[in-house]
This record gives sequence, structure tokens and C-alpha cells, in this order.
Amino acid sequence: MKVSVIGTGYVGLVAAAAFAEHGNDVVCADIDAAKIAGLENGVIPIYEPGLEPLVKRNVAAGRLRFTTSNPEAAKHAEVVFLAVGTPTGGSDGAPKLDYLFQAARDIAPHLNGYTVIVNKSTVPVGTAERVTRIIAEQNAAAEFTVASNPEFLKEGVAVQDFMHPDRVIIGTEDERARELLNRLYKPFFRTSERLLYMSARSAELTKYAANAYLAARISFINDVANLCDAVGADVEQVRRGMGTDARIGNKFLFPGLGYGGSCFPKDTRALIRIAREHGISMSIVAAADRINEAQKLVLVRKVRGHFGGDISGKNLAIWGLAFKPNTDDIREAPALTIVRSLASDGAKLRVCDPEAGPSFMEALGDTASNFDIELVSDPYAAAAAADALVLCTEWRQYRSPDFRRLAEIMRGKALFDGRNQWDRDHVESLGFTYSGIGR
Repeated sequence: MKVSVIGTGYVGLVAAAAFAEHGNDVVCADIDAAKIAGLENGVIPIYEPGLEPLVKRNVAAGRLRFTTSNPEAAKHAEVVFLAVGTPTGGSDGAPKLDYLFQAARDIAPHLNGYTVIVNKSTVPVGTAERVTRIIAEQNAAAEFTVASNPEFLKEGVAVQDFMHPDRVIIGTEDERARELLNRLYKPFFRTSERLLYMSARSAELTKYAANAYLAARISFINDVANLCDAVGADVEQVRRGMGTDARIGNKFLFPGLGYGGSCFPKDTRALIRIAREHGISMSIVAAADRINEAQKLVLVRKVRGHFGGDISGKNLAIWGLAFKPNTDDIREAPALTIVRSLASDGAKLRVCDPEAGPSFMEALGDTASNFDIELVSDPYAAAAAADALVLCTEWRQYRSPDFRRLAEIMRGKALFDGRNQWDRDHVESLGFTYSGIGR
């Protein structure tokens, strides 16, 4: 099939490469000329395991190519995916849909025969109808259907998620559109059918509801962890006791520093706003958002408490800056809040991450230039002469470090485990003071 994807972010680039891998003829478009030039030269703009070889293999095979022209992408395809960013547009949580609507205007005059326009971006309920009106206004003769196909990719395993999806949700009641999308997605399901058809509005809401529920699970276990600290219980034992209940399960039930990234924070706030517009109070979702913001400072309070409330002049090492492992994405990363807070208290920070360091320092902005924050590439160099080591992101290489070596090179012996990765008994046997989340 001839497929076009507008947008080369996590969703768009992964989708384009995955469709090409299944034999489709794919054009991937983006208005960012530098990004397209890089892709044409084999430079992948994001870190995502497995994505680089997937892109290069399909470019070499001639199944995937890139362009800065949305009209060219429109002319090429029988299915056009809109996978542009829909970031939060203001303090009320409303998503910014300007990029999506502009992409619709760009492609409308150039549709070539019957075309299915697919909203892959996360959008409010009713957006498919708005895109339909935009295209019809731009090209009254166009023969098309706008469908919703929300993505459920997890950064760090996005390629695997796309190639082996739990389910694919397609929101359209048009039989012709369903037939085309069924043909496109069927090769992804070898042993069972997991294509779920529903209305566009239901599909749009499903995305928000799924992310809000997962966010609520994370905030719930973090709330429980804080209670564990207060009453002397161990949240790891509580979590296992809960997670083995088949009605609950153990996924997204890990305490830590809160969620971040491009989806959960944005989508929970957008859902709250959508509900408010219709007179509904999403109290659980609103509480999850509040708890998450507060959770980012839990470890900061522990660090301050360990040093008697004064960390001015203390050397602190920070391991992990991305919002989760296996990505260079620092959007809404808890480490941003933690580093800013510790730096403003006068601490001297050496920060380290396998992939996200440069993006993190750029995101810090004035904080990086106004305070004593140094980015280093080696985690042990970061920890040398440190009074304390803080783990913010559980990259594999940070999960089982050489604690004997750390004991020799660190000036202090305080470990702050923001992801409950380390064996408390082991590190305490080496003379460390250990502090986790809810432990």
C-alpha cells in the first residue's frame, strides 16, 4: 500500500519505518528541513532502541523516503497519517492543535483519489470532525474519510510495541476506510485479531482514558509509598502483595519519583479540561496529577533531611536524567525538578545520563548557567568525591553498579534511590546510608 506519515517524532518515525518494514511504500514528511536532511543522511533525531537499523534498512530497500513537502506526501498516499505534536497549549491543559490543523490544510488540495486521513496524534474528542471540516473547506471535491487511530507506544520499546501491538484501535464508521486500514494493519497480527473498531469519538477518548488510568496507578502507589515511609512499612512488600492479586496486576505499580514524558502529564491535564468543559469533575485524574507533581520533590526532602536541612556546598552526583530509561526524552522528567531544586539550595551537582545529557542541560536553561551544574559522561566520575549519590532514572548500567568502588571514591556515603533499584542490606553492609521511596 502507499502510505504517508506527516511528522517524524516518536510516533511518526516509528510508524513510518514499521509500515515500510511490512512492505508498504512509505513517504514520511516533516516541515523541519534540518531533520529531514539528517534522516536522508542516516541521522536519527531521537534515541529509540531498534529504530535506527529499521529506518536505514527500509531506506536502503527503497520502501521509505523523506520529504519536507506535505503536498508531496498527500499526492503519494491512499492512507495519510497525521502524527504531529499536540503539546499542552496553556495553563488550562488544552492541547495545542495548530500543527495538526495546518497539516490538514497542507494536504487537503493535493489528495489523490479516495484517501483515508488518520489522526495518529493524541487529540480531544471531536477532532476528527474538525479535521473533516478543514479538509472539506479546502477541497470540496476531495473524496476522503478522517479516522482516529490513537497510538499506545511506550518510549524505550516503541518499535517493539508497534510491531507487536496489544491492540490497534480504529475509530471510523466508514466501511471503505475500515477496509483499507484493516488491510494495512492485518500483517501485524499473525496469531489473533486485535483490531478494535469503534466511533472516532470513542477512539479519541480511549487514548486519554488509558493514559489517565495508568498515570493514576503510578500516583496511587507513590501515595502508598509515602504512607509506608510514615508508618514504617516497606512499599516493595506492599506492592508485591497487591500485584499478585489477579484483579490488580503488577504493571505500572512501581513507586518512584513520578511519571514524566510527552504523554501522561499532557494527557491527564487535557482529559481534566475536556471533562470540565462538559461539567464533569475527573477527581481521580486531577488527584493523580497533583500527587505526581508533589512526588518529584520527595527525594529532595530526603536529601535535605540527611544533611540537616542545609545542602549548600555539598557535592551531589545525579545518575539518570531522562524521564525513563532507554530514551533521550527529558520532557517533564522528574530530574529537571530535582536538579533545579537542589541547585537552588546551593548544592554542587555533577549529572550523568547515557543519552539525555545535552538535551537536559539545554532544558535547564538559566539554571545550568547560574548554578554549579556539570554534565559528565562517566557515572563514576560524577560520583567521585560526592557527598551523596542520587538515582533518578533506572538505566540498566545504574541498576547494579560497583558499590565497593563507589565506597572508595565518594566522600560521603549517602545513597538516595529514587527508583528502589538497589539492595538496601548490601549497600548498608558496605557503610552506605540508604534512602529509597517508601522503604
